[in-house]
This record gives sequence, structure tokens and C-alpha cells, in this order.
Amino acid sequence: MRIRVLGTLHAETAGVSIAPSAAKPRQILALLALQSRHIVPVSDLMEEVWGSGPPRSAPTTLQTYILQLRRRLRAALGEPGPLPGTGTGAMPRDPYAPSDKEILATRHGGYQLEIADCDVDALEFARLTRTGHAAYEAGDMAKSSRLLENALALWRGPALADLPHGKHLSIEATRLEESRLGALERRIDADLRMGRHREVLAELCALRGRYPLYENLHALLMVAFHQDGRSSDALIAFRRLRSTLVEELGLEPSPRIDRLHQAILRGEDALDTWRGSGSGQAAGLAG
Repeated sequence: MRIRVLGTLHAETAGVSIAPSAAKPRQILALLALQSRHIVPVSDLMEEVWGSGPPRSAPTTLQTYILQLRRRLRAALGEPGPLPGTGTGAMPRDPYAPSDKEILATRHGGYQLEIADCDVDALEFARLTRTGHAAYEAGDMAKSSRLLENALALWRGPALADLPHGKHLSIEATRLEESRLGALERRIDADLRMGRHREVLAELCALRGRYPLYENLHALLMVAFHQDGRSSDALIAFRRLRSTLVEELGLEPSPRIDRLHQAILRGEDALDTWRGSGSGQAAGLAG
């Protein structure tokens, strides 16, 4: 089975789609996938679908949704009968393959989806980013950049883009987007440390418009301009950031951005200044 949530929801087994069309079962499948090999309590699943005041019929309806998902799994795995909603049969079942109840298992107080992390794009993204960050901390910029680029390539749009977001999927979507931004910043940082300032300038200019309040991306743009011998553009980038922060949030740039600005004014090495300011830590939104 392969499940993708970094974009629109896509789920398939043996080349056959198992993603339901109705919104609520899709929410359940996505939440189970994001917690693959962990028990997701019934209470969490009901809260995701119905909020803090589920109807009295919620436990029974949830069981129905789980049965629907299992039916789609069973058909895709080659059990007799057509795949629900398709009118077509599946390939003969592999006698050694796990059953639908083993893949989507009932556990004490909840349900558990038993698939490997590498088969869920969000979990594979997490693995690649962990190893990419570790390579960065070990000083291997080429490996870090490559791993983080591979992780970012898994994204096909905003996480869980075509799903309603209850409490739990909202938390997951926010967490994934923060991880994405952290991986993007770290990958660009690694590229700059390898002297690839010209390669990342266009990307950083586009990101500046997409994330006008994300200070560290603006700082990396300043570093890239300065490395390219365009100190005046680096200073303009700082003034643009400062103006946006003051107008939108009533805040001045953070001290580390200001130190970078002063280093550029003095003609010092911007990358060394940024490295010494703690840029290797996860970036945050200004304010």
C-alpha cells in the first residue's frame, strides 16, 4: 500500500485506488496513515470527524467507515468481488499477503494502520529530513542538500489539500508545513555554504514573496546577494523586510537579522556572520 498526503490524498494497493470518495472516511484514512503503526484512539477519530460534540450515532458510523475502508482494501488485495464504486474485479490474491483486517487492525480503544513508513509520503519526508539535518550538523553539506531536496520533492501541494481539517488534521497540516519550511531553509543554507548562491537566488526571490514574514528566508536572500557581490540588493532586501514587519506586526527585525545587516554594511563575510548567529536552528515566523 502507498498513501500520499503531501498534496491531495492518494491511496492505492497493488495499483488499485483504495481512497474513498466521501470526506469523512478520507479524513479517517489520512489520520490513520499519519499515525501509521500507532494506535489512533476512537475518541481522536470521532473528534476529527465530528468535533467536540459528536452525535450519539458516531461510534456506529465510525465502525461503518472502517468497514468501508476494509472492503476497499479487500477488493484491491484480490478478494472475490468488485472494488466498491468501480464495478471491476481485482487480481487474484497473493496467499502470503496480509489481509485487510491485518492492514487495518482493530486495537484496544482504537484502530491501527499497519504499513511501512516508506509507504506514507509524510513519514518518508520525516525520515529524509531527519537524516538531512543530521548530515548538516555533521558538516556534510552536499549530502544534507541532496537528502533535503529529495524530501521536498515528495510534496505535490499543501499537505492534506483536498480534505476537511478537523482538530487533529489541522495540527498535522501545520506541523508538516513547518517541517517543510525548516527543510527548505536548511537545504538553501547548505547550498550557500557550498558556494551555490547564484543557483538559489531566483528561488529565494520567489520565496520572499510567498513568505513575507519569514525572517530567515529573507536573511538567506541577503547572504546570497552579498555572496554574489550585490551588497546593495542585500541592503534593499533588509529594508523591504523591515518595512513589512513594521507595517504588518509593529516589530523590528530580530537581533540576528540586524547583526547580518550591520555585517553587510561593514563589508564583512555575511555567511560567517549568519553562521555565528545561530541560523542552524529551526527558523520561525517573525513574531
